[in-house]
Amino acid sequence: MFRSLCLACCLLLPGLLWAPSQSHALSDVRTTPVVRVVKSASPAVVNITSTSVQGGRSLSPLEQFFGDFGGMPRRARKRVSLGSGVIVDGKRALVLTNSHVVQSGTDIQVRLNDGREFKARLRGADPDFDLAVLELEGARSLPSLPMGDSTDVQPGETVIAIGNPFGFTHTVTTGVVSALGRTIRSEGGIFTDLIQTDAAINPGNSGGPLINLDGSLIGINTAVYGKGWGIGFAIPINKARLVMDRLLDGRRPSPLWLGIQASDIDQRLAMEYGLMRPRGIVVSGIYQKTPAAKAGLEPGDVILSVNGTPITSRREFLHLLRNQVEGTTLTLEVQNLQTPDKTRQVQLVPQVFTDERALQIMERRWGFTVRRHRGQGVVLDTVDRHGPASFLRKGDIVLGVSGAEVDSVATLAALFREERLSNSVLLLIERGGRAYYARLQME
Repeated sequence: MFRSLCLACCLLLPGLLWAPSQSHALSDVRTTPVVRVVKSASPAVVNITSTSVQGGRSLSPLEQFFGDFGGMPRRARKRVSLGSGVIVDGKRALVLTNSHVVQSGTDIQVRLNDGREFKARLRGADPDFDLAVLELEGARSLPSLPMGDSTDVQPGETVIAIGNPFGFTHTVTTGVVSALGRTIRSEGGIFTDLIQTDAAINPGNSGGPLINLDGSLIGINTAVYGKGWGIGFAIPINKARLVMDRLLDGRRPSPLWLGIQASDIDQRLAMEYGLMRPRGIVVSGIYQKTPAAKAGLEPGDVILSVNGTPITSRREFLHLLRNQVEGTTLTLEVQNLQTPDKTRQVQLVPQVFTDERALQIMERRWGFTVRRHRGQGVVLDTVDRHGPASFLRKGDIVLGVSGAEVDSVATLAALFREERLSNSVLLLIERGGRAYYARLQME
């Protein structure tokens, strides 16, 4: 019997010795690079709840027909927006997220992975880039995610998205970079240079991080393509960093321009010059000492695309420029109306369109100058008697442009930048204490 027990011990002992080493080997296999990144990055990913008060008591059908009964106060409604964010500076408690996540939010709460909650202060937001920066009040020495370099992102490389889709906190999805330099259009404008990924991105992921296998932040998840599965987009971190730095300085990214005057191409013009279909915008004028002048653009050139994004109208062209950061090189696809069968590539770097330059161009384009007004609006200082505003008078007050309120000279300069390519602009003018609308018609 003693001999049998010894034999049994000899048979069992190798199994006992082998079991721990097998468990250790399995652990090494399961702890993949993705698992290691998720463990290190998750503490810096946050859940954002933004609450805003909107509108008032809805009118009943009877009130809509007969009018509001007795001027009864309407009940305000609360709107709650859920999203994600990532701590990019733990010492200063700064969180980077999407602008639409915190838009109009009067109360912003941020919850960390460890359960801590902080009230957040909005340091700045820019809808043109869909980015916002939050500062967590009373928070110090927080975990953060290092920002990487989005210029070396490669199609096909593995990426990780962490966020709070549909309220499920700290959900991890993985995929690959599907493509780079994508452009998407939305009601808010055009967003360019996006990273496309097939990592699942759903409502609530907005503002969360896109991370590479080095554990570096390479993008801010911003949108999911509603018409198909497995298509999401992220803002490259290099662009996000530039926008964030501007917002922290109390500024929005500088407006840019090429230095052109342009018109839409309609069916008549397309037929006249033998174009296959109406597309692009035709350059009608070039301002001196601007990127367009230096790049050799000429009146009659048709801009068909910018960085591969087709252009269909002046408005779309301006929206695209608003999503570019200073120093970016743009590649234009150009053809000339005289040789519609040939196209060429033109590269240029947009120029900062300062308020001073905008007001100078406004004088030439709209035919008047303004000065500050102590009350609402701005005062006309000079009027060109041969320009489109010849019916206006010195001393008239400009209260609005194209439905937007004018409260300063800087606001008017910003509105001119938005309408600089328009051939018709509606102004709200005050004269002698009475307000009326006046339309400027440019050639």
